[in-house]
Amino acid sequence: MIEIVPYDPAWPVHFATLRDRLAAALCGLGRIEHVGSTAVPDLAAKPVLDVCVVLDSPDQLPTAVCRLAPLGYRHHGGADWDSFTVPPGGPAHRLSVWTADHPTLVQSLAYRDYLRTHPDTVRAYAELKYYLADRFRDDRAGYAASKAAFIARIVSVTGSSQTPAAAS
Repeated sequence: MIEIVPYDPAWPVHFATLRDRLAAALCGLGRIEHVGSTAVPDLAAKPVLDVCVVLDSPDQLPTAVCRLAPLGYRHHGGADWDSFTVPPGGPAHRLSVWTADHPTLVQSLAYRDYLRTHPDTVRAYAELKYYLADRFRDDRAGYAASKAAFIARIVSVTGSSQTPAAAS
């Protein structure tokens, strides 16, 4: 079931806790970004934080995987990016790893940053998400596909050419 909830002011606090924990484990390897709808103030979202570890080079991935393992993160890989199973406990979140120059990451950050500075767009997107979550209650693919045109319009304004995968 797709659950959209009002913005929770605790989300940035939860992200900061996760970021600090991840940063300590990674020992300066890369940076940690909060993306997706929970990263945008006042935006309704699925109550799961999207956290990205951003590396300078794909050669750093094996080191990142080794450093995250003691925290309970299990690496899954990915076709174009790397994902992890997150450990139990703590805030609900997804963890992925991208290189800093990956187009999907660049677009996700631009999308997030645009929404953070355009409250009217945030309100319109929240309304759309509530509507679609009700309409596609048990159809994640239908929900995602139905948001695509809205997201594409925002991405086009940011100068990016693809829809961000992390937009939730």
